[in-house]
Amino acid sequence: MNSNIVAVSGASGRTGLRIAEEALARGRAVRLLVRPASKLPPSLARCDIRRLDFGRLPQLVEALRGCHSLVMATGARPSANLFGPFQVDTRTVGRQVQACQEAGVGRVVLVSSLCSGQLWHNLNLFGLILVCKRWGEEALEHSSLDWTIVRPGGLKETEANLEQQELVVSGANTQQQGVIPRRLVARYCLECLDTPDTIHQVLEITSQPRPAP
Repeated sequence: MNSNIVAVSGASGRTGLRIAEEALARGRAVRLLVRPASKLPPSLARCDIRRLDFGRLPQLVEALRGCHSLVMATGARPSANLFGPFQVDTRTVGRQVQACQEAGVGRVVLVSSLCSGQLWHNLNLFGLILVCKRWGEEALEHSSLDWTIVRPGGLKETEANLEQQELVVSGANTQQQGVIPRRLVARYCLECLDTPDTIHQVLEITSQPRPAP
């Protein structure tokens, strides 16, 4: 196994593509797991791209063979499809967990969401999305993998002045609100891969402006 290969699922999404970009910037070999019709930016042209049906376990297992780690960024987006969160955040995550175990991938980071598991939340109007995310988290927690669950706050597209932001990191169910740029989430996920102390931890992450010196 090449211990340098990081797989990223959901790499055509706005967080996933940043995870892949940051992994490349760190000199890692990157394998992208995406659906057949997914469009990828030129910045990811150097990646090993595997197009597959996430509903087919054998395809996932084959795509993950030889990888040391996987960052899952395949979260559902709020939409009119009320079954989307269960299909993506529960079933697809669970299938990836199973595939990692069969393919010999030992280290997994899952990008989830702040307030995961909460029932009385406005976001649950979209197919109980936070409940479904928690079910996906539980599939990972109950596995034999070395896992970390990252729960970011509201995701921002901004790429400017990131050095002026500081991270607020805490344990499970301690932050109820807050935002964070997607780029900082991507960097934090990769830091978790290389930080043994984050194994078997649920970490909530937001950011705020650094105080003036």
